[in-house]
Amino acid sequence: MATASNSTLVTLSLSQEQKSSRELVELIIGFAAILAVLWLPSREQLVFGPLALFAPLGLVLAKRPTLNQLGLGTQGFVRSLWILPAAVALSIAGVYFAQRIGTFHALYAPDFSHVGGYVVWTLYQQFLLQDYFMPRLTRFLTTNKAMALAALLFALAHLPNIPLTIATLVWGAVSCWLFQRYRSLYVLGLAQGMLGLCFAVCVPDFMLHHMRVGLGYFHYHPIQAGHYVATTTAK
Repeated sequence: MATASNSTLVTLSLSQEQKSSRELVELIIGFAAILAVLWLPSREQLVFGPLALFAPLGLVLAKRPTLNQLGLGTQGFVRSLWILPAAVALSIAGVYFAQRIGTFHALYAPDFSHVGGYVVWTLYQQFLLQDYFMPRLTRFLTTNKAMALAALLFALAHLPNIPLTIATLVWGAVSCWLFQRYRSLYVLGLAQGMLGLCFAVCVPDFMLHHMRVGLGYFHYHPIQAGHYVATTTAK
């Protein structure tokens, strides 16, 4: 009887070790793949980008989590709604301050497809951060240490854009803490979208390079005033 019990414990222990090892590999490869894609030329990004970005989605959904576990359910949604007016207030304050010091400028591409696409992207960024990286980090670290490391990884993905790297380090930590408390991806994604757009118009573009990161940061070319309006009108 004791032998059977010991055998079961050993089997469970090995199973847990294998699961932990697999999740560590997924964590390392997932982050490395995202970094690699960010530093690829544009043509190669179109080929490998979807694989690097959507493979984590498949790995997360393969475990069949509930909507509430993903942060897409109703749990905590209403309680988290205060985050949106807080983000609006911060954005208004940021714009006011930028106007006062003379750094406020128009958005690079203010059309609906650009703005809408950016907000969708911020929602997916929160999915990657909260549903892919955080659960794997908490397998090896305490929650607080996992949040700190997740924020650091989030920030490193925005190099060499220093203003964005600093901003995402702070927001990464804050959003991880908020998700642990409320588990609402919708609200966090929308809040990040608002704050990101505010950041884009408040920080000088010669520093932000149109919010580009990775190799694209070095492909930035300043545009003349009115150039965007003129080119879009010509189309």
